[in-house]
Amino acid sequence: MSMEKRIATGISGLDRVIEGGVRDNTTLLVVGSSGTGKSTFAMQYLNYGLENGENALYISMEEPPEQIMREAKMLGFDLDEYYEKELFFFHSKGKDFVKLVDEQLPALVEANKNYSVKTRVVIDPLTPLLWAVQDKQEQREIITKLFYTLKQLGPVLITTEEHASPGETVGEDVLIPIYMSDGAVHLTYRPIGGAFNRALEIIKMRATRHGEEVYPYIFVRGIGVVVRTTPLISAEDVRKYDDVFDKAIRTAADLGAGEKVLNRLVYVKDNWSYPFSPKETLQIFFESQGFNDTMTKEDIARKKEALSSEPPKTESEGCQDTVFSEEEALSDEAGSSEQDEDALIDIENLSELEELVR
Repeated sequence: MSMEKRIATGISGLDRVIEGGVRDNTTLLVVGSSGTGKSTFAMQYLNYGLENGENALYISMEEPPEQIMREAKMLGFDLDEYYEKELFFFHSKGKDFVKLVDEQLPALVEANKNYSVKTRVVIDPLTPLLWAVQDKQEQREIITKLFYTLKQLGPVLITTEEHASPGETVGEDVLIPIYMSDGAVHLTYRPIGGAFNRALEIIKMRATRHGEEVYPYIFVRGIGVVVRTTPLISAEDVRKYDDVFDKAIRTAADLGAGEKVLNRLVYVKDNWSYPFSPKETLQIFFESQGFNDTMTKEDIARKKEALSSEPPKTESEGCQDTVFSEEEALSDEAGSSEQDEDALIDIENLSELEELVR
């Protein structure tokens, strides 16, 4: 597991499969078509921070603050009590957003440096900016500056609407913000249990071991979004494979692995939280490092010498299925020579060869 402090999103079930939450000063993009609940994700994320003593900045490209707070209240989130105290809104449209990115937000970040209270940010949605700026290079530059500026305040959640063509996994119109974000989740309608239901899939999550399944989610008034996930591995199974790792580390040491390789194996052990055995993974890693169970003593000696910067031995580098002693190897070589000599037949002329064949 990662030891970096995580910030809970407040979206029920999601934090289970992203190591407890998002990292500070990162961007999380919520992508989905109309009706998948992107704004509900944004409101719930913001409300959780406010209820836990944080400040919040809501950048709206479409709806005015009054409508956002009214819709939030219908879901059970009372944002009115925080309005203009801990919760602040920016309502911008079209090309005005460029001025917001270039002037207003940098000024806000500079003013916020005097305060120690964490601020979580929402952009809901980013879509009008994508529509207003058609040039891909200009679009990328604006998004880069926007994300960089807002991440200085705290963790940022951005929503954007996609318009995928038939056969597309993710709409081409959202590829740039997905690429620029630190994490991205995809909201879709999927056939689950004989009906079309909403489901969430994690596209990316930098520096995070995240779930890779498709997770159904529902809306519950008073709670908000509930993502139906289970922990990737239960608490009692976290140390289930310690013996496997310990044996692998001992084997690597016996095979002459250096300190860096051994430290890497220890790191993998401390962070392994998959529900299956690491044996195959370790075997593949061993092979990539040049270690395998058919190495001879000479191979091991050569690896140790190489690691200690001593001149390598000049013996043959061939591998055998088992490890033989030097005496057994010499004995085999002698026996092989005798067999070769017995197998030789002296033939003086062609007629003798013809007779032998007959």
